[in-house]
Amino acid sequence: MTAAALPNLPVLYSEWIKIRSSRAAIGSLTAVFLATAGITALTAAAIGTADEGAMGDDRLLGAFYGVNFGQIAAIAFGATAFAGEFRNGALRVSLTAVPNRTRLFLSKVAVIAGLAFLVGQITGVVTFVAGQAFMGSYALGLGEPGVPRAVFGSGVYLMLIALLAAGLTALTRSATLVMSLLIPFLLILPFVVGQVAGGAGQFMPDRAGQMVLRAVSDGSLGPWTGLGVCGLWSLTALAGGWIALSRRAA
Repeated sequence: MTAAALPNLPVLYSEWIKIRSSRAAIGSLTAVFLATAGITALTAAAIGTADEGAMGDDRLLGAFYGVNFGQIAAIAFGATAFAGEFRNGALRVSLTAVPNRTRLFLSKVAVIAGLAFLVGQITGVVTFVAGQAFMGSYALGLGEPGVPRAVFGSGVYLMLIALLAAGLTALTRSATLVMSLLIPFLLILPFVVGQVAGGAGQFMPDRAGQMVLRAVSDGSLGPWTGLGVCGLWSLTALAGGWIALSRRAA
């Protein structure tokens, strides 16, 4: 990869304008925060003080209960943020302005990653603090073992899920197809695979990535190795998306 293919500020800024102008993308990004923090807080307020395991046997994982819903919004953000290039000839216009397809692809991915990471980190902090505010004597503190890692990791995980969706959208050129396939894939398939393949479900992107949210590892993956497996899923999808964008006609 040459320097000519690397993102620069003008192209990054143009990609930011595209995403900012997309109501679907901005709405999905906002929903990442609202779904994750809101559902966690509401659930904790409803049942958090019932008993110590009300939010789950792993109290740290339970502190991020809303991530299960926020990841759906992250999928929608990654997919819709990239899908705009494939409507009404937008890709031809983008390539006229930025003829180097690798630079265009990397710039778009960088902006998607940056926005998802920023919102993910804010979401992680607010989700933990808001949820634990309703846990009474069962509340965890920010300084307790594993908590800083889980707060940071939750934001990284949401970013990786958004990038997974973005890469698949670049590959298929359809946000609708990606969302209709990826959401059931993350919500249902890991449990099916885990039942029939002796725990192989732990290597699915969501199960692996959410290891970073656990106080105690569940399976052979640790917090960071699990997040690494999730990152490999995202990197593979992005590589496929880059190849497709590089070789297909606009």
